[in-house]
Formats: sequence, structure tokens, C-alpha cells
Amino acid sequence: MPFIHGNFNVAQSRRTAPALALSRGPVLEACANETETNRRGHMSQYPTQFDKDALLKCSRGELFGPGNAQLPAPPMLMMDRITDISGDGGEHGKGHVVAEFDITPELWFFECHFPGNPIMPGCLGLDGLWQLTGFNLGWRGWKGRGYALGVGEVKLTGMVRPDRKMLTYYVDFTKAVQTRRLTMGVADGRVEADGETIYLVKDMKVALSES
Repeated sequence: MPFIHGNFNVAQSRRTAPALALSRGPVLEACANETETNRRGHMSQYPTQFDKDALLKCSRGELFGPGNAQLPAPPMLMMDRITDISGDGGEHGKGHVVAEFDITPELWFFECHFPGNPIMPGCLGLDGLWQLTGFNLGWRGWKGRGYALGVGEVKLTGMVRPDRKMLTYYVDFTKAVQTRRLTMGVADGRVEADGETIYLVKDMKVALSES
């Protein structure tokens, strides 16, 4: 994968800003503080909730600006609202997203998948989690277009039929990296249908690229 190479030192990146300041001086202290602010996402200029109109604005490239993270337009937009988002929340303190998708019998995929046995394709639930992972990176103010790089593990333990009412997505970041060569988020995900966990995902990877 072209985005994952170079001399990024994970062990060094985990050192705190004060430790860098003591060992390297005031210039690196400022750089370390800036990196810490970006990682934690405290300074995001965007709200923490988004309705359908705001998500459609993102799909047109109007939310984060041209050339930056962008959601797909309907019918591939797999959520109706984002109810919470952060750059420092979640189980690992690296950021999270919670979003909802209203299920109705009229949704486009039920007619074709499958005739007489309507089931939402599981890959669409995975794509919804990927969409939210990339959205979080753009919400942090990080630049570049989003691209899914892969996923470590996917488990489908339930189905979405037309009688379901709502899906809830949970994205929990385990890593968020921004260097001169690499901007990437790694996250675990969960999808619930009316409160029942139906999809579990480990190690989703999404990168931003300005090229």
C-alpha cells in the first residue's frame, strides 16, 4: 500500500510533548504541542452532530472543502445523521463516531438483493463504517481525499430485512496518524440493528491523500 512507508517511528511518536521539550528544546516543544492538538482533535471547527442536509453538503464537497474528505451521494450514502463525533473520545481515546441509518422497505437494495428474499448486503454496512472513518479524519481538519485501504476482520452475525427500523454505527479509533508522508485512521466498528449487534469489524484503515 503506497501510503504506508517511510521512517515514521511509532515509539518516538508516543512520547509526550513535555518529554520532547525537555530533551530537544523550545522549537520541538511547539511542534510537539501542535501534533498533540491535531491528534486529539480539540480544535475542530465543526459541530459534533450532523443532520441529513449537512451530510449531503459533505457529499457535494462543500463541508470540508474541495479536494478533502467527501461522503458519497445517495443511494450510496449509508447514514441519515451523525449523532456524535470526536477526535479524542471512544474506548481508546483516539476518536469516535456514532451515526444512524433509517431502514424502510423502499430502500433501493431490497428490491434487487434478493427478489423474494430482501436482505441488505453486508458490504453496504461495512462501507457505511468506512464512510464514517473517513468523515472523522476530515472533521479533524486533516486535508486530502479519503480512500479505504483495507480491513482486518469482518463478522456478520445478523441480517437487515425490511422490517428493521434503524441501524446504528459505532466507529472507535485505535490510531490516528498525521505526518508529512501519511494521514491515516485505523478503527474498529460495530453496527447494531434496533439494538442488536449484527456486524463487527476490526482494523479498518482509511487514508487521506492530497495527490
